[in-house]
Amino acid sequence: MSGEIREPDDAMRIAVFGAGSIGVYVGASLLAAGADVVLVGRSRMRQQIAGQGVLVSDLEGRRQHLEGEHVPYQESAAALAGADLILVTVKSADSAAAASAIAEYAKPSALIVSLQNGVGNADTLRSLMPGWQVLAGMVPFNVVQMEGNRFHRASGGELMVETCAALEPWLPLFNRAHLPLQQCDDFAAIQWGKLLLNLNNAVNALSGLALKSELSQRAYRRSLALLIAEALDVLRAAGIRPAKIARVGPQLLPVILRLPDVLFKRVAATMLKIDPAARSSMWQDLQAGRLTEVDYLNGAIVRLAESLARDAPANRRMTALIHAAEQGNLQPWSGDALYRALSD
Repeated sequence: MSGEIREPDDAMRIAVFGAGSIGVYVGASLLAAGADVVLVGRSRMRQQIAGQGVLVSDLEGRRQHLEGEHVPYQESAAALAGADLILVTVKSADSAAAASAIAEYAKPSALIVSLQNGVGNADTLRSLMPGWQVLAGMVPFNVVQMEGNRFHRASGGELMVETCAALEPWLPLFNRAHLPLQQCDDFAAIQWGKLLLNLNNAVNALSGLALKSELSQRAYRRSLALLIAEALDVLRAAGIRPAKIARVGPQLLPVILRLPDVLFKRVAATMLKIDPAARSSMWQDLQAGRLTEVDYLNGAIVRLAESLARDAPANRRMTALIHAAEQGNLQPWSGDALYRALSD
């Protein structure tokens, strides 16, 4: 059924800078809730939305269709002018360029929230935008682009943002949009906790399988457990304690991931509460011939290890495998072959 667009409650305007899967899902959900929103992104997405509109859906059965004419979309960063809240959803490699564009076009009073993967994006924005209020945020759920320009939220979790009084006026709107904001104090721990889970992006991308199918097979989970265990060792050496993001604490993740399939499905059923069609954003990038964010995920573990005069060989090898896939050497890996490549 088509969703009705309600009038905004006030003059507050939101710009979503980087209208990919996450950006379109968040922006369209806010639009459907009555917000004044403009999406800023590439021509391809503008054409898709103009021709088909946007259908947002989730695991709980919500389906809301917005006609293309009801989805303001601009390709120029000049559309950031006048925004009171800017949600940054560009790829990590584009953070510096995003900061320059925001500083050029947006008003200095705008609140900036980074909803990007990785651990350093908000810091990058802050360093290039002195005097601006920049908050780190985290998107725990997966969004899949499907036929009919449908953007489907294929896993659970709620948006998390650094605690800040400036968010208070926005909270009711995000609640109405089915995007409640959880405010957190120690956000670095949240980001490292999410990064541990995001180490599966590369495993999924090389498996060629949907997330649920990949995580249901112990051979692939052993590779993920190897990557996470290595990352935990590096974080421990750096004095970093990652936060609990999933139902299972970070230290228990490798143990549970290595369980036989029957036991894993029983003990970690919530990990498999994923839409059967869901795949990682890294898989989507490789399929589209785009560069991935592997340097900001597995590569972040490698760089942290190097800063401590240590090595993180499994994550280093995974980073190299993804870079090879970016160059056209993309082929599905069996779970056993991938584990050998990461552990040899």
